[in-house]
Amino acid sequence: MFLDRAPLTPQQQKALQRLRNEINEEKLYQEGDTLDSDDRTLLRFLRARNFDVKTAKKMLVDCLKWRRTVEDIGIDELYRRIDPFDLGRPLNVHFIGGINLPELYKDVTPERHWQTIIVNAESLVREVLPACSAEAGRHINQALVVADLSGFSLQQFWRMKWLVRQSFQISQDYFPEAMGQLVVINSPSSFTAIWSAIKPWISAETAAKVTVLGADYISVLRDLVPPENLPAALGGACTCADAGGCSFSGAGPWMVGRKERRDGWLAGKLASPAVQWGEGQSEGTDVGGEDEVVGATVDGQALAANVESLSAPIAA
Repeated sequence: MFLDRAPLTPQQQKALQRLRNEINEEKLYQEGDTLDSDDRTLLRFLRARNFDVKTAKKMLVDCLKWRRTVEDIGIDELYRRIDPFDLGRPLNVHFIGGINLPELYKDVTPERHWQTIIVNAESLVREVLPACSAEAGRHINQALVVADLSGFSLQQFWRMKWLVRQSFQISQDYFPEAMGQLVVINSPSSFTAIWSAIKPWISAETAAKVTVLGADYISVLRDLVPPENLPAALGGACTCADAGGCSFSGAGPWMVGRKERRDGWLAGKLASPAVQWGEGQSEGTDVGGEDEVVGATVDGQALAANVESLSAPIAA
């Protein structure tokens, strides 16, 4: 199932061209920058700022600076050191209620956990969405995110408040418009207080993408995701039986041939570990508009894979 965005208006086309011209004239990209400068990427920043070129350009400049310096080594070196799919758990479904930070930090340092969050966010735009686009044969720039709050308490939230806030912050500032919709399910009675704390951290545009549901969520998810692609734990029919279960599955087109691509990238033989597709295609002139990944299939497995805990931020 795909949700199309309308084609760009003439005014939006002009804003895109103006932003591109200013980027080139001011030489905003430096040698070694790996953030794409194609229409799809620039449109993410423009949409995040309602097609205001000045503020979109500032957002892009800030993002480029952050990517060069994050964790004192830059996003590319961080991406080399930490493989986001080493455990085969790309972003989409977060079973947040099962998170126990004190137990987690017995096995991994908070610093390493935070680095993993950053790398997982990068993997969504660097590898997952391009592979989905190649599979579908059209632009897919956003993901559907499901956050399961079963067993989540107010105490847990306060314990991980900093982590949640920082995750939203980098998502909004450096990975804009990567999330098409966030569906919160099994929300506890305490969620009103939790949402009141979270809402000031996020933009109105991001808040508008959030749907909050209690235990009666299955019909809504089935409207968004075909049952064969929805994990059985969420009311669907997908079990990823051949991949260790949905919570550990990395099923999706981004995993096909990935080891060879990553090895080639690490060896300097490839410019990127991502699936290459659509060179020369301009989203701005694509009459099909833009698509949102919500659950196509590849070889009978879910295109949208799952994660069993908060290992990646909810991209805004």
